[in-house]
Amino acid sequence: MPVIAPMPAARPTRLPSQREGAEEAVAAGTTVDHLTETYRAHYRSLLGLAALLLDDTASCEDVVQEAFIRVHSARNRVRDPEKTLAYLRQTVVNLSRSALRRRILGLKLLSKPMPDMASAEEGAYDQLERDALIKAMKGLQRRQREVLVLRYFSDMTEAQVAETLGISLGSVKAYGSRGIAALRVVMEAQA
Repeated sequence: MPVIAPMPAARPTRLPSQREGAEEAVAAGTTVDHLTETYRAHYRSLLGLAALLLDDTASCEDVVQEAFIRVHSARNRVRDPEKTLAYLRQTVVNLSRSALRRRILGLKLLSKPMPDMASAEEGAYDQLERDALIKAMKGLQRRQREVLVLRYFSDMTEAQVAETLGISLGSVKAYGSRGIAALRVVMEAQA
């Protein structure tokens, strides 16, 4: 947000509370009438600016109203009344950013829903299937078991399995095919 410093007015006025001999001036700044005219002339355009940055009308109206309140509060510090609109625009942009940050933080802090959990029966059935598969895997020949574990549980390609085991690509395919066929027979017999 730009810093707005006071600028002495063309006609300084004396405040009644000043001590004798003090020649302090009060800056005229942006008058309330000037701010009212700016509001009438540019409210809709500022609302449109906020609408480009935010997604709902209520938030846009809140941001624009807050911008006018802040400019009104700082009206004696505005050096050039002609820059009031620029100051308002910058304030609308900054307030819109702040509103979006608050929303994002709110979304991050929302509790996340629990993932869909299987029922106890489904979990028990899955455990039984896993146990049966492990038992069936133990009944395979050593090379068939090694190929299937590396290929499907370690997610290796056939070429990687061949390199890891030091066997040919054709042997990996043969051991894999025979191992799956043997597993199918055992698993179907248990079902």
